[in-house]
Amino acid sequence: MTVRVLADENIPGLEQLLGPEADVRRCSGRRLRRADLDGADALLVRSVTRVDGSLLAGTPVAFVGTATSGFDHVDRSWLESADIGFAHAPGSNANAVVEYVLTAIAAIGDTLERLLEGARVGIVGGGRVGTALARRLAALGIDYCVYDPWLPEGEVAHAADLSQVLRCDIVSLHCELTREAPWPSEHLIDRAALGHIGTGSLLINTSRGPVVDNRALLQHLGERGGPGVVLDVWEGEPDIDPPLLDRVALGTAHIAGYSLDGKWLASRMICQALAGHFGFVPPEGTGATPGAPPAVAVPEGLSDAPLVRFLLRARYDILRDDALLRGAIAGAGRLEARERFDLLRRDYRQRRELAASRVCGRLGPEARALVHALGCEYSPETLEP
Repeated sequence: MTVRVLADENIPGLEQLLGPEADVRRCSGRRLRRADLDGADALLVRSVTRVDGSLLAGTPVAFVGTATSGFDHVDRSWLESADIGFAHAPGSNANAVVEYVLTAIAAIGDTLERLLEGARVGIVGGGRVGTALARRLAALGIDYCVYDPWLPEGEVAHAADLSQVLRCDIVSLHCELTREAPWPSEHLIDRAALGHIGTGSLLINTSRGPVVDNRALLQHLGERGGPGVVLDVWEGEPDIDPPLLDRVALGTAHIAGYSLDGKWLASRMICQALAGHFGFVPPEGTGATPGAPPAVAVPEGLSDAPLVRFLLRARYDILRDDALLRGAIAGAGRLEARERFDLLRRDYRQRRELAASRVCGRLGPEARALVHALGCEYSPETLEP
């Protein structure tokens, strides 16, 4: 039996990972409609596709996979009631998001220097991404605290209440989107919460757009001129509010977790679950990777914050993504801007992660420690030109 798979065009490697047991057909995740599911045994999506009974009822779909860590776009209760299998990819993009956050910090003034000298990061959400960020900060010797009322008490290291987190020098949001009491995360960062964030601080949202009340944020920035803001996710996306984009320090098109490494890991995870559900063994290609990223050569004499900044930028140019989004939205009407936002995601370049990269150069002990703290391997050899 060949499993017929309908998949979002932005999920890489499915044909290779599933092999001849599956017939993969591609579609636009944003434009997917019920009629597209005729003849499909499995549906593989990303976060832009709402999956619920209105989409799936009466279709032959028996399995749904989302190549994302979060799954607020999937009605899991309905899937369970319809006896439809489900899988997601928890943690697959965690390192990519961590490196996005660090690169954003390194791109804005002397924020990175201040962190390495004792400033504090407040993390909202102690799940896989928040935990991965906390581990990386600890390795770099950066102080942090975590607010997460969604996890059982005692499971969060460096726990703090929300007001403590909001008073930190950097506030980084990594919670899931939920509207359920007693701890809804929708508009968690509202007008009142924004008032607790200092004008010299930095607010970063890579979770979900509605976690921040975008209207209140725009009004707050207009009235007070701060804090600095980095938004990768937007309330109402792919509709972007141009005045808000004009006010933020950095704005990107929901691509924080869009590393090639993270995408392939997510693909492997959902392909393994799909194969298990339908009872076939995937080919050896299930262990495939995009290959090792090229090594990074460090100029002699770099250390401390300049070294960290250099390594982060060697893998990811966040300023390019900011410029791409601003260029796509500038002067565009609403429908055109929506389409351009999605094209930025669909045609996103192959971005590799820094972690696990080989770093070459003549570095002292403290510099080597920073290389290891970023998850890299150090080699004293120099690269040939």
